[in-house]
Amino acid sequence: MTIPEGEIPPRREPVFKAPWPSMTLVGALLGAYALQVFVLGEAAYQAFGFSPAGLETGGWPGLFTALFVHGNLAHVLMNTAGALAFGAPVARLLGVRGLGPVVFFAFFLVCGALANYGFARLHPGADVLLVGASGSVFGLIGAATRILAGRGGLAPVFAPRVLAMTAAWIGLNLVVGLLGASPGLDAGQAVAWEAHVFGFLAGLLLIGPAVWIARRGQGARA
Repeated sequence: MTIPEGEIPPRREPVFKAPWPSMTLVGALLGAYALQVFVLGEAAYQAFGFSPAGLETGGWPGLFTALFVHGNLAHVLMNTAGALAFGAPVARLLGVRGLGPVVFFAFFLVCGALANYGFARLHPGADVLLVGASGSVFGLIGAATRILAGRGGLAPVFAPRVLAMTAAWIGLNLVVGLLGASPGLDAGQAVAWEAHVFGFLAGLLLIGPAVWIARRGQGARA
């Protein structure tokens, strides 16, 4: 059958355009939460959460493992939504082949660990428990800030638009810190807004080296 010129139906766009590394990250966060709820239960918090007090006694693995433990369903859904929305442009920039995905996942982990570590340095020895991937998600937000300002590329850290968006994100976290509440947390839980700020700054600064490593890997592969 032939179709007259001008009557060719438009090509259907895929429903999901997110690159596979960001989708895989979402699946990992949701899968870890399912394991927490249906297998580990309340023991997951003490076993895998992060505590500044624990860091002083060798509990450094919690810097990473706490990223995959969440307070409730709303908490994990908020973080997965953020990981998908802001992780997609980061994954595209790093590339979906070669070293790109490896660098993407490492970037997520490092930003989250630095966010938790920054909180611990501000609150040394504090007997509180941090859980959730929000520090990592804010790392993705920091990276995406430079990507959006660069219109798909990487804008300089001190570009006016980057500075304006940075001020807005940090200001938002200061407001959240003053209010001390979040719709994604239950009563008795608080937002570690300081970790968000550290994660954001880590992502803002580390996305440059991450892109360099990813592209160097692609060049070696070629």
